[in-house]
Amino acid sequence: MVVSKYNILTRIGGDILKIIGERLKELRTGIQLSQTRIAKMFGTGQSSIFKYESGISTVPAEIMLQYADYFDVSMDYLYGRTDDPHGMYYSCKTPKVEKSYPEMDKFIEMCFEPGTAMNERLKETLRTMMKDERE
Repeated sequence: MVVSKYNILTRIGGDILKIIGERLKELRTGIQLSQTRIAKMFGTGQSSIFKYESGISTVPAEIMLQYADYFDVSMDYLYGRTDDPHGMYYSCKTPKVEKSYPEMDKFIEMCFEPGTAMNERLKETLRTMMKDERE
């Protein structure tokens, strides 16, 4: 049996279309949307949605983007490159910003006699409580 480049690409493309179709259907049925409803939302026909979900037809980039935006998932997830809906390179780590309140620190220093271990612990406890309250 002779295997041409075309046959290999068709097989690979078919697998990708199947994965994409499964993901699209899973997202749609997960929130109980009909094919007709999502087709109207995305400006296409119900038969197109059926073809995309069945792996029969290639999904246009614009429709893929609409799915990604509507369902808040990454393109990597839709293409089956990862099982994490946030994608392979997603990392939303908001940096911790330490807010400084010099007036409050000055007030805390004035309230306690300097130099004793207990007072230092009390000051630190107050600062921690204030920090927790701000977050």
